[in-house]
Amino acid sequence: MSRSSALVTDDAFWSKAAGEQQTEPDSGQTIRVLDFMEATWVGGPAKNLIEFARRTDQTDTSCPRVSVQVATFERGASETNEFVCSCRRAGIPVHVIRERFAFDPAVVRAASRLIETYDPDIVQTHSVKSHFLMRLSGAYRRYPWVAFHHGYTLENLKMRLYNQLDRWSLPAARRVVTVCQPFAADLRRVGVPGERISTQHNAVRPFRPAQQEQIAALRVALGAPDHAQILLSVGRLSREKGQADLIQAAGLLRDQQPERVFRLILVGDGPDRRRLEAIARRCGVHDWIHFAGHRADVAPYYSLADVVVLPSWTEGSPNVLLEAMAAGLPIVATAVGGVPEIVSPSRAALLVGRKQPASLARGIAEVLGDENLRSALRAAARSTASAHSPERRYGSLLKVYRSCMTEPKTSPKPSLSARHEWVRAQQNSG
Repeated sequence: MSRSSALVTDDAFWSKAAGEQQTEPDSGQTIRVLDFMEATWVGGPAKNLIEFARRTDQTDTSCPRVSVQVATFERGASETNEFVCSCRRAGIPVHVIRERFAFDPAVVRAASRLIETYDPDIVQTHSVKSHFLMRLSGAYRRYPWVAFHHGYTLENLKMRLYNQLDRWSLPAARRVVTVCQPFAADLRRVGVPGERISTQHNAVRPFRPAQQEQIAALRVALGAPDHAQILLSVGRLSREKGQADLIQAAGLLRDQQPERVFRLILVGDGPDRRRLEAIARRCGVHDWIHFAGHRADVAPYYSLADVVVLPSWTEGSPNVLLEAMAAGLPIVATAVGGVPEIVSPSRAALLVGRKQPASLARGIAEVLGDENLRSALRAAARSTASAHSPERRYGSLLKVYRSCMTEPKTSPKPSLSARHEWVRAQQNSG
């Protein structure tokens, strides 16, 4: 039997009778969740999903247990991308749905069969594609559907048009979980009823700093002198992440304070990399900027950094912000999306306007030049991060599940005999 079907053969998995009326889960019940996520590496949504699945075995026994299985999509024969491997290392069963090309109709049928045979208590989706598949399949009429809305990438016209599919898909979800109040307002404008929207900020685990030897080796590898202050920005290299503004700000900072020695490290990869490299050359700071590419482990970079900069044009509940706060780092960030909701109450970051390189440069210079300000930002950051624990997010999402499961279904589930046939097929294929 393959690891991806490990939970499918559990006798308790099929114990519910077909068409059973759903009631609120009690402390002895296991809530079975099938989560559709399109990912190749472990970004923010994937981190939160994996942490949530891990948390299910560490919760108070007075709460229902949650059993999570993941469905993802793959073109080609490989199942070895970072996301799939990370899920399996965490003990999360993964079902890989093959697709031959964009909008492959076979994917809809495969997703529908997986939902019917797995028979979950909750179906979760995380992207425009998986939202669209859930709506198109009609499975939302029979299974409680929780759609997670993380915001959008705006890198080209194709993606902006693709994002419009959510206008049709999301109003049919039983609950939509989004990450900040501005996104909740956007959802209401496209027709999602307000009573179905839940706002849940992301969570962050306590920070584990890298070893001193590892930090020293990283500084040498980056070519950063011991006296150089390190500016760090982590995120996908995409236009809406605002790295171009940060590079321009670095150029202004170097011109205005030529005596200051710093290095800017950009961790992440994406479609904007070549353009950003050209901007760095144009601004005369290409020799002070290091493009580190995608890194599965960012802890050494947080451990090395003096200041973290988040220059985005749009954000929800950015994991980078939460990770930097957990690491106790001073932060300069744009006041967009859910960032002010997270940091303003405790002044855990210095906020500036978006698309304003000059303001960004002034903010960075203020933090770099004021040790008292850095100390205050560090203390506030650690305190704020502790309020965004995985335990708290687990409890919040459990309330969302409970509210979904108390609503009646409109159609019966598939028969038990059909599901047992699928189990035998999975065993034979393994």
